[in-house]
Amino acid sequence: MSYAYLFKYIIIGDTGVGKSCLLLQFTDKRFRQDHDLTIGVEFGARLITVEDKQIKLQIWDTAGQESFRSITRSYYRGASGALLVYDISRRDTFTHLARWLEEARANANANMAIMLIGNKSDLERREVSYEEGAQFARENGLIFRETSAKTAQNVEEAFMQTARKIYDNIQSGALDPNSESSGIKVGMPPAGPGQGGPPRFDHNRGNNCCG
Repeated sequence: MSYAYLFKYIIIGDTGVGKSCLLLQFTDKRFRQDHDLTIGVEFGARLITVEDKQIKLQIWDTAGQESFRSITRSYYRGASGALLVYDISRRDTFTHLARWLEEARANANANMAIMLIGNKSDLERREVSYEEGAQFARENGLIFRETSAKTAQNVEEAFMQTARKIYDNIQSGALDPNSESSGIKVGMPPAGPGQGGPPRFDHNRGNNCCG
């Protein structure tokens, strides 16, 4: 299927915060309770519509383990959007946000849109309040939502709001879609037979969930 733009996203954050579950919920509308840790980087894609324009999201789900950080860093380059994820039931994952954010801004485009996500909002046990997440986002110029990859609450909105921010950056001139470092590709001719198709998760790259 043809599209006006392709946006590259990267999902970052500590191990076990639900990065892969968010990706699977967004691309496949499903949740996996059983999961393995992400090894390296995995990939998913989906077509969306922003202001009547077809946009393809190319989403890279990264491993949170320290041993894979050098691989993760290479994926910051050429990303137009990032989802920075923590687990509201684990304060340590919130404490580590500053380091993830510093790394993202050191390695990525200066105008990359960053969405802060407090995941697992369906859990009764909470160690990080909504206001703490919102305050961190305000202080660092981030978009913020709490989500549940399990119930799908706010998952669609998180990906879509990030896409709208990127689109607005293109319209305002803050992002040059023709620049290699922008994480954006312009246009694609209509797909031929056998191409395109419904939103999907790339199962060939692994079947983990919440790495």
